Amino acid sequence: MNTPLPQGRLARLLRGDALSAKAIRGVALTIFGFGGSQVLRLISNLILTRLLFPEAFGMMALVYVFMQGLNNFSDVGITPSIMQSKRGDDRDFLNTAWTIQVIRGALLWVCTCILAYPAAQFYDAPQLGQILPIIGLTLVISGFNPTRLDTANRHLQFGRLTAIDIASQVVSLIIAVIAAWILGSVWALVISGVIGGLVQLAFLSFFLPGERNRFRWEKEASNELINFGKWIFLSTVVGFFLSQGDKIILGKYLSLETLGIYNIGFFLASFPLLLGGTVTRRILIPIYRERPPKESRANFKKLQKMRFLLSAALLCMMASLAMMGSWLIEVLYDPRYILAGGILVVIACAQLPQLIALTYDQAALAAGDSKRFFVLALSRAVLMIAGLVIGVELYGLLGALMGQGLAMTLVFPVVVWLARHQGTWDPVHDAAYAGLGTALMALAVYINWPAITALIALNSP
Repeated sequence: MNTPLPQGRLARLLRGDALSAKAIRGVALTIFGFGGSQVLRLISNLILTRLLFPEAFGMMALVYVFMQGLNNFSDVGITPSIMQSKRGDDRDFLNTAWTIQVIRGALLWVCTCILAYPAAQFYDAPQLGQILPIIGLTLVISGFNPTRLDTANRHLQFGRLTAIDIASQVVSLIIAVIAAWILGSVWALVISGVIGGLVQLAFLSFFLPGERNRFRWEKEASNELINFGKWIFLSTVVGFFLSQGDKIILGKYLSLETLGIYNIGFFLASFPLLLGGTVTRRILIPIYRERPPKESRANFKKLQKMRFLLSAALLCMMASLAMMGSWLIEVLYDPRYILAGGILVVIACAQLPQLIALTYDQAALAAGDSKRFFVLALSRAVLMIAGLVIGVELYGLLGALMGQGLAMTLVFPVVVWLARHQGTWDPVHDAAYAGLGTALMALAVYINWPAITALIALNSP
C-alpha cells in the first residue's frame, strides 16, 4: 500500500518544522524571491535604459556609493545580532535593537546632507549635491523597518518576506517607469527609490505577523548588541570598500557615461554571487548555529553536500552569463551599451574565487566570531582596492577588472584560515570548482574575444 501523501517525505519537507525541512523551503523561497527580484530589476533596467541616458545610471552609481558607505560606516550588526543571539526572540532585546536602528537612520540622513556639497565637488557632478539629501530619506525610512523582518529570517520563515519584497519592487518599478516617461531625467530613479522605501515599510508593518516595535533601551541588550556589533561595524566599513571600491575608483577615472555602461555589465554579471550571498546569509547562519560543523562529522558532511550543490548551481549560472555576455548585451540593449558585453564577461570570470569561498565566512558569524570575520573582510578590501588602483593605472578599465579577480585569489589563504578555525574548510570542494571554473571561464573569454578586445582598445585611464 502506498504511503499517504501527508506522511510522505515531500509532505514533511513542505510542511515539517525540522531544521532540514525549513532549510529546503527557505532555499526554494529565497531562490524564487531573488529570481523574481532580479527579473524585475532586469525589466526595469531594460525599460529605463530606453527612456534615460547612460549618464543617469552613472550618476545613480555614484549616489549609491555614498548611500552604501553611510550604511556600512554605521552598521552595528543589528540583523546578524538578532539571528545569532540567544535573546533573538526577546521583546526587550528586539525593541532595543529597533530603537538603535531608528536613531541610526535619522543620523545617516543628516550625514547625507553634510556630504552632499563636498561629494558634488569631488566628482565634479553638481547634481549629486541636490540628489543626495533627497535619496538620503530612504535611510530614515528603512530605520523604521520592524524587527519582525529579522525574526522571520531567524526562523527561516520566508514566505511573506518573499511576497513583500516582490510586491514592493513591482510598485517601485511602476513608479520609476512613469516618472522616467514624464521627467526623462535621473530624478525618476530618485523618486522611485524614496516611494519604494515607503511602500516596503508599509508592507512590512502591516503584513508581517508579530508585535509592533516600541522605543526601548535595555542596558543589557544594548551592551550585547554593541559588543557583538563592534566587529561587525568594522567589517562593514571595510565591506563598503569591498562592494563599492570599484565605483569609488572608476568614478574618478571614467566619464559618467562609461560608468553607467560599466554598471549595466556589473549588474548582469553579479547575479550568481548575489543569489549565493542571499542564500548563505539567510539559510546557513541558522544551520551553522543549530548544527556546528566542528561538533560532528555528520554535520560537516551535510554542510559539504549543501555547499557542493550550491556551488554547482552558481557556477552554471556564472559560466552561462560569461559565455553569452556579448550576445546578451546585443539582444537586450541598444548600441550605446555595447561595451557592457566585454565588461560582463571579465567580471564574471573575476568572480570565480569569490564563488569558491562563498559559504565560509557565514560560519564565523553563526559562531559569534565577528573578529575573524572582520580580518577576512579587511584582507579582501585592502587587496581589492590595491588591485583596482594598480590595474586601472596600468591598463585602464580592463586592468581594473582583472585586478579585482587577482585580489580575490590572493586573499584565499585568509579564507582557509577562517574556515579551518570553524571546521568548515573543504579542500576537495575548492579544488574541484577551481579547476572546472577556470576551464569554463577560459572558454567564455575565447568565445567573447572580440568584446574583450574592445575593452583593450578603451585603455584610457
